[in-house]
Amino acid sequence: MALVMNSENERLQHRRCFSGDLAGLAVIIAIGTIGYFTFPDNLALLTRMITIALLVLSLDLVTGYCGVATLGHAALFGSGAYAAGILSAHYGINDPLLMMLAGIAAGAIAGLLSGAIILRAHGLPQLVLSIALIHLFHEFANKASSWTGGSDGLSGIAPDPIFGLFEFDLYGQTAFFFGMALLLVVFVLLRFLVRSPFGMLCRGVRQDPLRIRAMGGSPKAALIRMYVISGAVAGVGGALNAISTQVVGLDSLSFTQSAEALVMLVLGGTGSLFGALSGTVIFMLFEDYVSAANPFHWLTMVGALLIAVVLFAPKGLFGTAAAFVSRRKEARA
Repeated sequence: MALVMNSENERLQHRRCFSGDLAGLAVIIAIGTIGYFTFPDNLALLTRMITIALLVLSLDLVTGYCGVATLGHAALFGSGAYAAGILSAHYGINDPLLMMLAGIAAGAIAGLLSGAIILRAHGLPQLVLSIALIHLFHEFANKASSWTGGSDGLSGIAPDPIFGLFEFDLYGQTAFFFGMALLLVVFVLLRFLVRSPFGMLCRGVRQDPLRIRAMGGSPKAALIRMYVISGAVAGVGGALNAISTQVVGLDSLSFTQSAEALVMLVLGGTGSLFGALSGTVIFMLFEDYVSAANPFHWLTMVGALLIAVVLFAPKGLFGTAAAFVSRRKEARA
């Protein structure tokens, strides 16, 4: 009888997860559709939001699910952007899919290197190491100007039409749809990842690494693997940024980029893929509207929003809303 009950509970859980996946995909498609018709002349902004959303998702994997404190995650994003850009500008390989693969590989390698260094410390020293890493990556890209263009940026990136049919034009339609397709694929894969035994292991490492070690697991090995996966996701965002803008600047490796990604994650809610996406959309839309409405004091307004969220919604906007809905369901039951 107990086995039957457990089996039935597992089936219900799988159905709920599957329904959640479908709902998440539907919401992403709906928001993308609304954005496409609302901002037909500013698709570059929407594509930029997608690239940053991929960066924030990658950050959520190591910070939200693994509990690793980092302010240097833009190093992974920038590595993917420069790899894709260098492949096109210096080697004449302009196939967008090959450029994307180069970005994924570079992001994963940067993730392996960053993880191996950052995970040697804990707490505040870990944060300091991540800041040092982003500055080292930034300075290396600046000095290697023959490859990266230095402070002038890497130009000469000319991606071919996707499948020989869809050109990257000034209107940004191809870049937008390409970005949406990438975001949907990455989102589905990450949903499977965080629910897998490996994803549960990483959550266990965040909550109690000593218990995981006592059970025979290796917390550091799990975190390194997650860092590599996170780097690959950030590399997708970086490569998409290089393909869509056709230029790569040092700002893709900046400390500001890392800090803003962390702010977006906290705004939406850590440890949730939906939180990472919602935080990115809310922050970037708020920043765009407020900076246009008040170019002199928009940073003050953004700061006020963040203070209000941290004080009154410590789980983030999505996390707080999800907790409220869960409490209402429990009260009705």
